[in-house]
Amino acid sequence: MKMKTYIFLMLFLATALDPMPAFSQPAGRAQRSSIFERLTATDGIQLTLSTNVSALIADKKMQDYQPAVLTTPDGTSIAISVKPRGKFRRRISPIPPLKLKIKKKWLESEGLDTLNELKLVLPTSLDRTGDELVVREYLVYRMFEQASPYSIRARLVDLTLLNTGLGNEPRYTVKAILLEDEEELAARLEGQLVEQYGLTADSLDPTQAALTAMFQYMIGNTDWNVAEFRNLRMLRLPNGALTPVPFDFDFCGFVNAPYATPTSGLGIRSVRERFIQADGLRPEALSRAIDVLQNCKQGFYDLCRNGQVAAGAGEKLVQYLESFFREPQAYEKGK
Repeated sequence: MKMKTYIFLMLFLATALDPMPAFSQPAGRAQRSSIFERLTATDGIQLTLSTNVSALIADKKMQDYQPAVLTTPDGTSIAISVKPRGKFRRRISPIPPLKLKIKKKWLESEGLDTLNELKLVLPTSLDRTGDELVVREYLVYRMFEQASPYSIRARLVDLTLLNTGLGNEPRYTVKAILLEDEEELAARLEGQLVEQYGLTADSLDPTQAALTAMFQYMIGNTDWNVAEFRNLRMLRLPNGALTPVPFDFDFCGFVNAPYATPTSGLGIRSVRERFIQADGLRPEALSRAIDVLQNCKQGFYDLCRNGQVAAGAGEKLVQYLESFFREPQAYEKGK
């Protein structure tokens, strides 16, 4: 019997349990606005990044920051530093994903928090397909933000890259995702980052762990793992709970990137197939996670239909999500 069939049979037996209580919004620390919040006050903001793109392309393993200038729509130019980041996408992308660092003195002069690092996800191809995949991954981040307050904030930006290494030419205009750095995530949720391999699911906060597992199942993602500390941030919250926060969703079936493959050894051939990774999680916790996702279903559909993906693509994304919600146990609980 496949693992997902076993889990959903157990979920069927758990349907009489009380529904999952709503997440309580974390208080967060009292702090000044961050540069992330200033730059993303409006979704879809247009930013211009001027830097030596040629150097980034030539040395994707570069460890040192190089100078850059970030220009906002109102004409404000911010002196920053950038360097390549990531693993797989750093290798395959024409321009690698970037880490951005802003000078703390400038942040202080602007009355902003001194959390000074951001992350930028760039397309894996400089064409319409690359932009489309970025937008789909952005939608996944926003869906998880709807489902849980313990999530990494992501905002879509229209980015123009000016290559100062070649006299500001060529210029690349792409869709990109601006991500808050893990240090800001921890500060916002008043948690401490934990880097520990070999953790088990039953050592985590059961509510967030089950929601993470079920959400990953919904989007068709097997590119994550608790024990291997793969594509998860771990936060120790003030109440002592160890809380997983997922990121990097480009290998999921919802995004359906041409380079994406499922994790080996699971018996599935395509990322569009679903396989639940829920060892150590109680069926009742997974059942309650379905309740949360059911409550978010319309919000998920609205995100897919908001016009940010290509014409007709939004409905296909909805259909993929519907294939999850039509599964008998998930559907029966959501009626």
